[in-house]
Amino acid sequence: MLHQTKGIVFHSIKYAESSIIVKIYTELFGLQSYLVRGIRRAKAKIKPALFQPLTLLDLVAYHKERQSLQSLKEIRLAHPYQTIPFDIRKSSVALFTDELMYRSIREEEANPGLFEFIWESCRLLDITEEPVTHFPLLFALQLAIHLGISPQAGHTAHNPYFNLREGLFQPAIPDHPQYLGREHSEILFTLLGTPLSMHSSVSLKPEVRAQMLETILLYYQLHLPGFKGVKSHHILHTVLA
Repeated sequence: MLHQTKGIVFHSIKYAESSIIVKIYTELFGLQSYLVRGIRRAKAKIKPALFQPLTLLDLVAYHKERQSLQSLKEIRLAHPYQTIPFDIRKSSVALFTDELMYRSIREEEANPGLFEFIWESCRLLDITEEPVTHFPLLFALQLAIHLGISPQAGHTAHNPYFNLREGLFQPAIPDHPQYLGREHSEILFTLLGTPLSMHSSVSLKPEVRAQMLETILLYYQLHLPGFKGVKSHHILHTVLA
């Protein structure tokens, strides 16, 4: 059956001599794999550029339940990026956010809240004229909320330590090394309460920003089954330093 849906490209790989398999997070069906035939031929009507990571698409797609590979009838660019491809900082942030989502999202069913968050985050990254230095931190924390693994609120003078294993603030240092001290726990609490649209209001020293991002990724590993970490954050640290 044919369906019209929006989609966000996560990843693509070559298939056979002239085709690709592309992972697209769709508004109607969650994460789906699509076989796009003949796209790597010289005279192909559909251009491979449409399947770059985080491309926002309007799709007319065939969908069959319990089928691992779906197919597409129509593909149109929904939002041509104006700045991300030409700004090394934004493109590095885009690379990181794409890898984080590709490694963490597995749902093959609709999740309107998650889809809307990702779609609007991509648009925000493209249109913002503010520095994007702290965009990855806030994005990763808000994505965790949509994935159902958000740290519990509750930082107070009586609960000054964040326990990464338990995902909560507590009064004493835990009996393991996976926790944040008072200062970094307070920073995490502040970040949790900062909307992504206010990313430019955050001001952290580069070394603190890098440490907080490493901490958030460790939190993902502790709380998201199958999450094996990302690699692009090393590039991000260099570019945003």
